[in-house]
Amino acid sequence: MCLESPEDRAEALADPRGLLGRFPGRLILDEAQHAPDLFSYIQVAVDEVRTRGGRLAGRFILAGSQNFLRMRRITQSLAGRVRILHLPPLGLGESARLGPRSPEDLLSGAPGAASSDRSGEGWTEPAVRGFFPPVQNGKTATADWYSRYFQTYLRGEVRDLLRVGDLDTFGRFVSLCAESVGATLSRSALGKACGVTHDTVRRWIEVLETGFVVFRLHPYLRNFRRPLTRRPKLYFLDTGLLCRLLGIRTGDQLRQHPRRGAAFENLIIAEVLKAEYNAGEYPRLSFFRDRRGNEVDLVVETWGRPHAIEIESGETVRADSFRGLRFWTSATGETGPRTLVYGGDEDRPGPDGISVRSWRSWR
Repeated sequence: MCLESPEDRAEALADPRGLLGRFPGRLILDEAQHAPDLFSYIQVAVDEVRTRGGRLAGRFILAGSQNFLRMRRITQSLAGRVRILHLPPLGLGESARLGPRSPEDLLSGAPGAASSDRSGEGWTEPAVRGFFPPVQNGKTATADWYSRYFQTYLRGEVRDLLRVGDLDTFGRFVSLCAESVGATLSRSALGKACGVTHDTVRRWIEVLETGFVVFRLHPYLRNFRRPLTRRPKLYFLDTGLLCRLLGIRTGDQLRQHPRRGAAFENLIIAEVLKAEYNAGEYPRLSFFRDRRGNEVDLVVETWGRPHAIEIESGETVRADSFRGLRFWTSATGETGPRTLVYGGDEDRPGPDGISVRSWRSWR
C-alpha cells in the first residue's frame, strides 16, 4: 500500500486501527511518513504480538523518501521495535555494474573488480550523471530528470514538511547550499543571502537532511589544545543533483568549473557514507581543521582508530598534496591509516606510509 495515494492516505489518517486490521499478515507501507499517527497504532500491534509470544520479524515493512530517524513522532513510537535501513543512491561501483563494496574493503584498498576497471570515463562523467536509478539506465536525460525531481521534491516533500508558500526562496536556498559544498557552514551568511532568519536556515537544513538531499559532516573534535573549527560542512548525497544546481550538465563543464574540487570531494565522501549505510552501519565521519586552515578532508572512525583521508581532484600528485596528512599526524599523534584519493588512474605507495588511491579504486 502506498500512502502517497490520496485514497490510501485518507484511510490511514481516518481509521488507522481499521486499516491495520484488514491486513493480519505482513504489510508493506510505502511513503509511510505521510501518516505519522499510524506509527502509534503499529506500536500497539507490535506490542500485542510480543505479549502473545508471536513472531515479529517483517510484520510491517515501512518505506519512505524521508529519514524516519529525524522524525520525532515516528522514533518515539517505534523506539526499540524497529530496524532502520537507509537505501542511498547507487554507489560508484554499483553504477559501473561492479557491485557494492564493504566499508572495510573500500577504505583498506582491498582488491576487487572495481580496482581493475579502466573505462574511458573520468570521474567527472559519473559525478554529473548522478546515481539515481532512473538516470543510470540510459533512457532518461540527466538534466531533465533532476529538474523534474527537484520540482517534485519542492512541491511535495518540502511543502508537507515546512508548510511554506514561498518555495522559490527555498529553491534559491538549496542552490546556495550547492555553492557552499566543502566550505564550513555559515547559517548567518546563508540566511542573509536568502533574506531569512538564522532559525529558518536551521529548519531548512534539517528538512534537506530529512529528505536525504544533504548531509552534514561535523568536525573531528578530540581533546586537542589547538583551537579547532566547530562549524560543520554541508554535502549532497547525490552529485548529480549538486551539479544540476550548479548549472553543470557535462563532464567537460565540470572539469573547467571553479567548484570542480568541491564536487570531487563530495563524490568521494558520499561514497564512504553510502558504503556505511549499505552495510547497516551508523556512519562515523568527520573532518579535521584548525583555525589556521590546516585541514584533512575526511576522518573515518574504523576499528577503534581514525582513518585520515585527503581528497584532490587533479590527476597529478604533487609534493604538497601530503601536507594536510602530515600535519594531522603531528597535531594529533594518531598512528592510524592515511590515504590520499585523487582524480588520476593509478594506486601506489606514497611517502611516510601514506597510501595513494585512484578514484577508480574508490568504489
